[in-house]
Amino acid sequence: MQGLEKFLRQYEAATNSHDFDSVQPLLAVNAVYWFSDGSFAGHDAIREAFERTWGMVKNETYKIVDVRWIASSPATAACIYKFQWDGEINGIKKCGVGRGTNVMTKARSGWQMVHEHLSKYPS
Repeated sequence: MQGLEKFLRQYEAATNSHDFDSVQPLLAVNAVYWFSDGSFAGHDAIREAFERTWGMVKNETYKIVDVRWIASSPATAACIYKFQWDGEINGIKKCGVGRGTNVMTKARSGWQMVHEHLSKYPS
């Protein structure tokens, strides 16, 4: 799990860089992301989704907490977690929480994200 935890922290830091060129090497070519505003397949679509969010939420900080590894093997892993974010939208400080699921695969270069699903907590 240590390598997976390190990868997840690297992914979190890359996300907080607000530079998709830092995130992209951590994504599998066939990655699929599901967010509340749509589904995004492939690097170009995922880039657009990340950059749209970074454009709306200024100075955002994204945190992955309470990670629970629900499956792992030498080639694949999956975890569920709580995420927290804060930043400014239209100059007003905002924050939120939700739940996430990540599926990772092992590539020659190391772990890569193949799927991420972020959603709100049920009401």
